[in-house]
Amino acid sequence: MASNDTRHHIIETGADLIGQKGFGATGINAVLTAAGVPKGSFYHYFSSKNDFGLAVIDSFAEEYDATLDRILNDSSRSCVDRLRAYFDTGFETMTSCEYTRGCLIGNLGQELAGQSEAFRTRLDKVFSGWEKRFERCIAEAQTAGDIDAHVDPADAASFLLSGWEGAILRSKVLKSTEPMERFVRVFFKQCLGIN
Repeated sequence: MASNDTRHHIIETGADLIGQKGFGATGINAVLTAAGVPKGSFYHYFSSKNDFGLAVIDSFAEEYDATLDRILNDSSRSCVDRLRAYFDTGFETMTSCEYTRGCLIGNLGQELAGQSEAFRTRLDKVFSGWEKRFERCIAEAQTAGDIDAHVDPADAASFLLSGWEGAILRSKVLKSTEPMERFVRVFFKQCLGIN
């Protein structure tokens, strides 16, 4: 494998294991064994486990940002339909992993934000980027007249992100999409004024 391919493979393998077990419970040796990469390779690409964890966050965020941009910037759909498509993707993801993973960034935020300022800052940057994308979509829906003019797009976007992350957590615990479905109903009806 080429150098960048090996690094990316270690990150992807690590993200998968972290998604299953959490950051603290995922050892470097387990990542390298699963990736089929010798131990010396790890320290060629990462200075520490924390450096590796930050790379996992960056890689996941880059991929998820592209997914959000694809869904939320799809001009063939109304903004409200774009938001519905985003939520539908979340339902599909949750059921396909049988309610075991949730959101990697949300999981890492719960696990690491109180332990490391570097992790907290990086995770906040990711969440803030997502929130801005939601805010732009909601503002565009408002301009199109699809949602109540009195809705504050920044507040609605913040509520969407925080509420959706909480609904994902509850869905993992209940092993059901019901909390996510409930959140979506409340978000559209109570927050955006859409029946």
